[in-house]
Amino acid sequence: MTDVKTLSTRIVYRNPWMTVREDDIERGDGHRGIYGVVEKRDFAVVAAIQDGVVYLVQQYRYAVGARYWELPQGAWPPGSTPGTPLALAVAELREETGIVAKTMQHVTRLYQGYGYSTQSFDLFLARDLTFGEQELEAEEQDLICRPFQLDDVITMITGGEITDAVTVAAFGMLKLKGLL
Repeated sequence: MTDVKTLSTRIVYRNPWMTVREDDIERGDGHRGIYGVVEKRDFAVVAAIQDGVVYLVQQYRYAVGARYWELPQGAWPPGSTPGTPLALAVAELREETGIVAKTMQHVTRLYQGYGYSTQSFDLFLARDLTFGEQELEAEEQDLICRPFQLDDVITMITGGEITDAVTVAAFGMLKLKGLL
């Protein structure tokens, strides 16, 4: 039995990075309603860890009007043909941090917010790191990369300094899977 049946769909907003649609729906009990859905490309998140140090990036996040520390993460650019999650993780890590990892372990795949969005992400653990220069895109010119002791990052998370839900979930999964 389908819990919700889509009766019709209309695009209410679209740009190169996202589409917002509104669906007329019918629930299993016959009641009708609407549902708003944000469609965005999936993304990759990378925890690059070596010798008890993890590499975080900080950039201005326009939607919330402030700069925040988070794990390197990103999606394929609009108009590009998406590759594999691993290829994306490798590219994002090199681009945002200048780091190339000899080992990239897929940890998990999670949805960012399936109550309103189709977007999911793959978390990778990068090890055996080599350091080079960042290859920032135009919109990332203010991005800063910095190493942090793992214990300091845990303190930043529990103290509310790191509030990016993706980063917090990533550290939780790494800890639960015994990878930290």
